[in-house]
Amino acid sequence: MTPALLSVRHLRVEFPTRQGTLTALDDVSFDIAPGEVLGVVGESGAGKSLTGAAIIGLLEPPGRIAGGEIHFDGQRIDRLPYEAMRRVRGRGIGAIFQDPLTSLNPLYTVGRQLVETIQTHLPLDAAQARARAIQLLEETGIQAAAQRIDQYPHQFSGGMRQRVVIALALAAQPKLIVADEPTTALDVSIQAQIIALLKRLCREHGAAVMLVTHDMGVIAETCDRVAVMYAGRIAELGPVQAVIHAPAHPYTLGLMGSIPSMEEDRERLLQIDGAMPRLNAIPRGCAYHPRCPRAVDRCRAERPELMPTGDTRAACWRPAGAPAEAGA
Repeated sequence: MTPALLSVRHLRVEFPTRQGTLTALDDVSFDIAPGEVLGVVGESGAGKSLTGAAIIGLLEPPGRIAGGEIHFDGQRIDRLPYEAMRRVRGRGIGAIFQDPLTSLNPLYTVGRQLVETIQTHLPLDAAQARARAIQLLEETGIQAAAQRIDQYPHQFSGGMRQRVVIALALAAQPKLIVADEPTTALDVSIQAQIIALLKRLCREHGAAVMLVTHDMGVIAETCDRVAVMYAGRIAELGPVQAVIHAPAHPYTLGLMGSIPSMEEDRERLLQIDGAMPRLNAIPRGCAYHPRCPRAVDRCRAERPELMPTGDTRAACWRPAGAPAEAGA
């Protein structure tokens, strides 16, 4: 077995408030192997982006890691001082955010930002760093990169800005890319190009990817494994084909049923009734039980852990395929 590049164990993230402490992530555990693409999917508020922010050390105050451990490339990083984590971020872990304008300084040319990032993490002089920056822009599909390197972010379209952000994330040759909804702000026609580009570049550079998205189509096209999140916990984790074609958790089943199919002729899509609970009102037992058609008394009283269910692991007392009386 190849050692995990990233290992998250029992991660807990809290937000202290005047009304009490809110638990936003609770007992989240997963691994990412070198070169692997792990998709993280779920509704808004499930904890996907927060998991990525905790890994790269960019939790918004007053959010804090209250428990668990994060190990990257053999080193524990969740307790590193700011400057030490800053060196890991960029050199070891690159980040791509959903809005490129939040990643790029509007007052500096894209070339200056790329060169600065490269020189911060790699032993290159200014000329070498500029040459690498132009090469990265060319790799990400920006035409006339030698001329456009001296332009400002506002002179690029949204899709081109996201290509610059990908170049920025790869600038220091990181081993892991955390991509948080990298195509959400883009036109549909551009989304596929960006995902294909990210997949190709990470394969060529040998980088692993944690891809945060709410789009199961992107997951199916891009990922090796997928983690389905619900209310701050992982509901199901397994190989992408197994999770998509034979989901075990009722929530995953609902997500898959809500996607239009080209093969089936259905007048109505399935829907998941209700809404995800607020952080201050997460129910006892399985957080999904108020919306789950398979819920029984045990679901309302005991919180399930991830358990093997066929080819995946699901946090469910009555996974799909289980007999109707199971867990009753």
